[in-house]
Amino acid sequence: MRSRSRTHLKFRKSSYSGARTEGCVEVADLPDGAAVRDTQNRNLGHIGFGGTEWQAFLRSVKNRAL
Repeated sequence: MRSRSRTHLKFRKSSYSGARTEGCVEVADLPDGAAVRDTQNRNLGHIGFGGTEWQAFLRSVKNRAL
C-alpha cells in the first residue's frame, strides 16, 4: 500500500537505521500496522504494512533472518 496522503503521520528514524544518513528509513505507527519511508526521499511518500506483515517483518529482523 503506497500513499502520499497521510500527512498527519508522525515519522521517527528507525532504530535499525545506521548512524550515517545513507540507508536510513523512517517509521510511523498506523492503527493497523506501520508506514515506512526513505529518509532521503520523503517526497516520494511511504509504504504501508498491515499489522500481520509488520510483525512478521520485525520478527525476521530481530532474528537476523533478513
